[in-house]
Amino acid sequence: MSAIHTDLKTIEVQKDIHEILPVRRDYFENWNIKVYNREHTGCKSYISPSRREFYKIVFLNAGRGLFTIGLNTYCIEEPTILFLHPNEIVSWKNLTLSMVSKGYFCVFKRGFIEKNAMLKTLIDRYGLFKDNIKSVISLTDEASNIINGIFSLMYNEGNNANSFTEDALQAYVQLLMVESSKIAKHPTTTAITSEYQKVYDFFELLEQETADLNFEKSIKIKTAAEFADQLNVHPNHLNALLKKQTGQNVSTHIKNRLLEESKILLLQTDWTLQNIGHAIGFAEQPNFSHFFKKNIGITPAEFRKSYSL
Repeated sequence: MSAIHTDLKTIEVQKDIHEILPVRRDYFENWNIKVYNREHTGCKSYISPSRREFYKIVFLNAGRGLFTIGLNTYCIEEPTILFLHPNEIVSWKNLTLSMVSKGYFCVFKRGFIEKNAMLKTLIDRYGLFKDNIKSVISLTDEASNIINGIFSLMYNEGNNANSFTEDALQAYVQLLMVESSKIAKHPTTTAITSEYQKVYDFFELLEQETADLNFEKSIKIKTAAEFADQLNVHPNHLNALLKKQTGQNVSTHIKNRLLEESKILLLQTDWTLQNIGHAIGFAEQPNFSHFFKKNIGITPAEFRKSYSL
C-alpha cells in the first residue's frame, strides 16, 4: 500500500450507512448490529462529516481508492480492514472507474457496546476505534482470507436472525479485533492537503456546535460568516473550498445539519416544538416550523406523527 498526496475532487456527503439519508425509519428501529455485503451496496465517493450513531468495521478486498480519516490519508490498493469511530470525519474517493466493490462492513450502535462488557473491554484494550494510526490495517492474502471467513459467517448469521444472533455477532466482532491486532500492519500515511484541512476544520467545528444540543445549550453560530470568522478565513473562500470538495456550500451544510438534528430530536425526544426550535437556534417556534416545512415539505408535528404510526 503506497501513500500519495493529491487533491480530492468533488465527493458526495454521506450521513450514515451506504447513502442513508440523514434520518431513515430503520435508524430508529429496534436493532443493534447489522452486517452488509459491499458487492450489494456499491461504493461511491463520499465524505461523512456529521454525527453517526454507529461504530463501523469495513473490510475491503477489491477496489482502489483514497481513504482519509481525521488528518491522515491512505491510498488503499490491497486488502484492508478499517475501524471507524462514530465521531470521526472520514472520506473515500474511488480511484478506479469500474467502482469494483468487494468485502463487507458491519455497523453497531453505541448502546450495543454498553450491553456487552467484554466487547467494550476489548475496544478499550486494543484502541482500534480510538487511535487513527491503528484504525487502518493492511492485510496479507492469508489474513484477508481469515477476515473474509469471519465476515462471511457474520453475514450469514445476520440473514438468519434468531434469539442468539446478537450474541454471536458481538463475539465475531471481538474475533475481528483480536485477529486484526495479531497481524496489524499499518500503512504509511500522508498529510492531507491544506484545502482538505480547512474542510475538515469546518466539519469539526460544525460537529462541536451541534453536539449534545439541549435546553441550556443551543447552537451559538449558524451562519456561513460566523463559521468563517471562527476558522479565520474569508466566507467566500470557505464557500469555494466546500463547494469544490463536497459540491455544497457552507450554508447548505449548516442547513442540512440543523434539519438532521431537528429530525433526531423530534423522533428521539418528547420535547416541545418550542424547545427543539430553541436548541437549533430559533427563538420563536413558528420560525422553526417554517424553516422545517420549507425544507422538508411537512411541519415538524406532521413529521413526528408520521413516525409514530
